[in-house]
Amino acid sequence: MKFYSLHKEAPAVSFKEAVVRGIAPDKGLYFPESFTPLPDSFFEQIEELSNHEIAFNAIHQFVSEEIPNEELKEILKNTLDFDFPVIEIEDNVGTLELFHGPTMAFKDVGARFMAQCLGYFSRGEKNEVTVLVATSGDTGGAVANGFLGVEGVNVVILYPSGKVSDIQERQLTTLGQNITALEVDGTFDNCQKMVKTAFLDEGILQQMQLTSANSINVARWLPQMFYFLFAYKQAKKAGKEIVFSIPSGNFGNICAGMVAQKLGMPVKHFVAATNVNDTVPQFMLTKEYSPKPSTATISNAMDVGDPSNFIRIRHLYNDNFELLEKNLSSYAFDDAITKETMTQLYEHRSYIADPHGAVGYLGLKKYLNDHPDHYGIFLETAHPVKFLDVVEETIDKKVAIPEQIKKVMDKEKKSIKIKTYDQLKSFLLDE
Repeated sequence: MKFYSLHKEAPAVSFKEAVVRGIAPDKGLYFPESFTPLPDSFFEQIEELSNHEIAFNAIHQFVSEEIPNEELKEILKNTLDFDFPVIEIEDNVGTLELFHGPTMAFKDVGARFMAQCLGYFSRGEKNEVTVLVATSGDTGGAVANGFLGVEGVNVVILYPSGKVSDIQERQLTTLGQNITALEVDGTFDNCQKMVKTAFLDEGILQQMQLTSANSINVARWLPQMFYFLFAYKQAKKAGKEIVFSIPSGNFGNICAGMVAQKLGMPVKHFVAATNVNDTVPQFMLTKEYSPKPSTATISNAMDVGDPSNFIRIRHLYNDNFELLEKNLSSYAFDDAITKETMTQLYEHRSYIADPHGAVGYLGLKKYLNDHPDHYGIFLETAHPVKFLDVVEETIDKKVAIPEQIKKVMDKEKKSIKIKTYDQLKSFLLDE
């Protein structure tokens, strides 16, 4: 299968080329040339399949020309070695917990899959690849952990100073080896703009091979469809129409869920729940896409004013707003209602949600108000310990520190502070 640029001014490329390049020469995101639905029997018998078998069937058509079946099975084995449970919260509402991996965030899946693919592609290659990535929180830790020690790959992570949680910062600044953290005096949007600029800078590209591990990269984005299929496998027994509510920032996660639907997964509707960075909720109201600077919130991984992946969603629906509207609702919620919801979930359901999961729950409940006969699943994208201060302050309870987090708490943080793109460029060229 080939992958083409959504700007349609660059040649189509193989999966390997799309992964190694990250973004197309014309600045467009890469997109699969086709989606072949899986047979009905796959979904009819999905309860009998292991997670590895489900993932293999889902991703095979996109990578089979580049990765042999046995190698792909090994990559999936090394990517998916933790659980993805759907936990019942109340009647017709469950949460898909995506925080049981090594960095306790949903991005562990995409980051590990991409790292395994790049590791496979770099075997026998003389030139090193530099993974350049911006993070608003959890991407950095997941990428750092996934790529740690991968031969032939160096990782440079940009994160906004003072705008990620202490634990998130430790997860990306304490590993060393082939991982370097750059602490940017600015917002996530500033970090993301620097990364995008670097990918178009001929002065850099002539000296080194850059790729990105943000969800703009197809190997980070596509495997996120796996856990929607895992959730369907668990929820199918309810015998009801299924709705997914996804706390959304850069919109890669929800877009991957829509790809699973393209492959035939029976799901009725998607809800994109955001914080006050409401570019997409406003678009769904007005049909006008008006990106704006991001606003800092307690759900910082969603502090994105111009979500990169929304163009992929529009493309999935051929930019037909009426088609999109039938399958997507989007609502925005502020910090006050998010905290109130975290408190209610703890007091009434004995469930500790992180701020992002609480926003996902809010979006789901709003949709279910008008569709009470549906079964709703909201994504809990990070363990509450990742946002320890705000969670403990909100629910007035100490949260137990899991082993994955204890490992980084006493390690020394090491980062390089930068303010400008020129400083980033100098660092990359001096590496």
